[in-house]
Amino acid sequence: MIRELFSIGPIAISPFGVLLVAAFLAAYATLSWTAKRLGLGNEEDASALLLAAGIGGVAGGKIYYAVLYSDWRLLFDRSGLVWYGALILGAAAVLWTARRRGLPVVGVADAAAPAVAVGYAIGRIGCFLVGDDYGRPTDLPWGVGFPEGLPGPTTAGFLRAEYGLELAGVDAAELVAVHPTQLYETLAGLVAAAAGIWLIRRRAAPGMAVLTVLSLLAVERFGVEFLRLKDDRFLAGFTLAQVISIALLLFLGLLAVRWRAAARQPPHD
Repeated sequence: MIRELFSIGPIAISPFGVLLVAAFLAAYATLSWTAKRLGLGNEEDASALLLAAGIGGVAGGKIYYAVLYSDWRLLFDRSGLVWYGALILGAAAVLWTARRRGLPVVGVADAAAPAVAVGYAIGRIGCFLVGDDYGRPTDLPWGVGFPEGLPGPTTAGFLRAEYGLELAGVDAAELVAVHPTQLYETLAGLVAAAAGIWLIRRRAAPGMAVLTVLSLLAVERFGVEFLRLKDDRFLAGFTLAQVISIALLLFLGLLAVRWRAAARQPPHD
């Protein structure tokens, strides 16, 4: 895999860093379009919302990573951005910014949801290029071996030592093909983004776009966790991300019920 594209003095530029920048730019373009389509604010508002999402997302992803491994020094490590941490704090920052700028919160959530999915999809390509977050061994034709993956290569010896996999008859130094779960997530993110954009184009009821996009992303994350190699399966074989996915789906379901009930109430005189 590609660990470094080039360096500027002591600073190494990795594919993940480049794709992270590309993810933010694509998210900004998407948010600008969706906000304009929904008649929300202007370019300055879109920039403020994206800046809030970027700062909140990176901070949330790093905090989640540090808490997960009980090591606050990881806050200053170049690696380690966890999706749900980024989503939770990034969403909170965006909604706070929307309130401060006098923008409708539900409308902003609808506009931001496809942008989040686009950024997620592109960011996962960066994970693939550096060999991070790969899946279980597979004999499918699109299986990929990562000679320099994270946390380590997909050699039989490493997979046995790190994850306790049984790979009978495979030499320790042999590279094992695994599910490219990063690309599965990229595809799912693009599907979720397309669904949100489609709903916005059709002028769906307020809240439908964000509920749909986040539900699709939660279902995707719950499913892909079965294929990923993880060491945090602590609850009946489920990972922490799967537990959060279920909690998110329940929360979105409650929001849907609440918003539908509010829409049915007659207007006050």
